[in-house]
Amino acid sequence: MAEPPISQTRLYEWLTGDEDSRMCKDISDTACREQPGNFFRHLLASLGNKLADELASARLVLPWLLGAIGAPVWMVGLLVPIREAGALLPQVLIAGVARGLPQRKWIWVIGALLQAFCAALLAVLALLGRGGLGGALVLAVLVALSLARGLSSIATKDVMGKTIAKQRRGNLMGWSGSVAGGVTLLAGAVLMLFDDRPSQTALAVLLAVAALGWLVNAGAAAMIREELGATEGGKNAWKSLGEGIARLRQDRAFLQFNLARALLLSSALALPYIALLGQRQSGTDLGGLGVLIVVSGIAGMLASPVWGKRADASSRQVMRDAGLGAAVCCLAAAAIAWAPGAWSETVWPYALAYGALVIAHDGVRLGRKTYVVDLAGAENRALYVALSNTLTGVLMLIVGGLFGVLAQWLGSDGLLTILALCALAAGLCAHRLPEVEAA
Repeated sequence: MAEPPISQTRLYEWLTGDEDSRMCKDISDTACREQPGNFFRHLLASLGNKLADELASARLVLPWLLGAIGAPVWMVGLLVPIREAGALLPQVLIAGVARGLPQRKWIWVIGALLQAFCAALLAVLALLGRGGLGGALVLAVLVALSLARGLSSIATKDVMGKTIAKQRRGNLMGWSGSVAGGVTLLAGAVLMLFDDRPSQTALAVLLAVAALGWLVNAGAAAMIREELGATEGGKNAWKSLGEGIARLRQDRAFLQFNLARALLLSSALALPYIALLGQRQSGTDLGGLGVLIVVSGIAGMLASPVWGKRADASSRQVMRDAGLGAAVCCLAAAAIAWAPGAWSETVWPYALAYGALVIAHDGVRLGRKTYVVDLAGAENRALYVALSNTLTGVLMLIVGGLFGVLAQWLGSDGLLTILALCALAAGLCAHRLPEVEAA
């Protein structure tokens, strides 16, 4: 294959701090030569995906959508569990099929196209949906979108493992998070201009842009130069599940990782509850939503490259530090709710706590993604990722429902205190994990 342009290679080396782009770990020589170009294709794909994820966020945008169309309040509590569990649960079943294909990027492309279609349907519902029926349709489309996300997720990590070398993957995810955070920041700033004027049209535009983001993701994924891989590992879904459970028993590091990851769910579950505390001060007004999106964008733009570089050195330490940071953020948000006077009567303190938790959550995501990809070998990477995601999906449904009941009883501030304890335990558990980047 042709060598990448010199300017592209130099830019790649500057972004990654890699003085010699031809030095690669755990990928073939051919993939190593294509790595600079594939790095930017992955970057573009991730930009589209992250932008779409923010603009169709189950933590921020979809709650505002349900409020704008007059859906029952209890539906808001189902958004995050559906979004996360729907994407994670089927992955171990997909992994066996994926390993039977010589190129896995086409699974990624199909998943991205389906997500784009679902986001377009959500945009239509933003304009036409009303009441309980509209809310039920939003939840149904979210189920389909989440399942499509699962298709892309398993293939994304597998393709990354084949095309980007170890100790470059965290850097890639960090830069993509930073660029996406900048674009999201612009979207939030536009929403702030709406101030106290709710607008279903504006929400429809956000969701239409999310659909475009997933189209960009699909197009960039299709352009990735992926070598044909071995297909001998292809198995049916139930054999894949059985092998995955056996691996979980045999590989102690993998078992410990999944325990830490389960406890780190606290960062994802805490975000919507901080947003709900802030939403009480602004109702369904898009100005309040804009504030939270701007803060989230700034946090992602600043934090992701730092976490990414650190993850390439030690993803274990990133998981540990992010878990401890999430614990502090949850306690801070609860303290704001308990504070007297003006501190708890405006969206801004909650927005700052939300932004800080976004920084910690970015570290959780980057750390765990880098850790599992680096922990697994080429022959079992898809299985490790899929099984871990499926286990997390089951826990998300169970724990998300349980915490929803606790939130009704304890309130958002009380629940955040419990989530802080979970995040603290996650940090301690991650500290005990073995290092994988130096292996």
